[in-house]
Amino acid sequence: MPDARPIQGDHISEFEELRRLSPKVTGGLLRMRQEAYRDAAVAGKYKLLTAMAISTAVRCEPCIQAYVQMAVDKGITQEELIEFLEVAMTMQGCPGEEWALKAYAAYKACLDGKPSDSGDACCSH
Repeated sequence: MPDARPIQGDHISEFEELRRLSPKVTGGLLRMRQEAYRDAAVAGKYKLLTAMAISTAVRCEPCIQAYVQMAVDKGITQEELIEFLEVAMTMQGCPGEEWALKAYAAYKACLDGKPSDSGDACCSH
């Protein structure tokens, strides 16, 4: 199950404050992610790759970076990443290819231990 990741930059304190003010909803989202991405009948890494492919198709760069990182942490291979990116590209055509490049760049940055380029975090907490 993916760890709760802090939001980058100044958003850390806002998320912590929002979590205190709305523990049922914000905590519910965290619990939902923990349950959804756990290893069960389908390995968690494939669920994270699915989330990454959907994030690519809907063009949410912070989500792409977060799900790529979580999938890398679960031990995905480059071949697995590429196959899921192929699905995203197939669903979105030319724009999907451009967004798949962002996901591939995030994957390479994870392997190199580099921080993501995006200062805005969407689903990384």
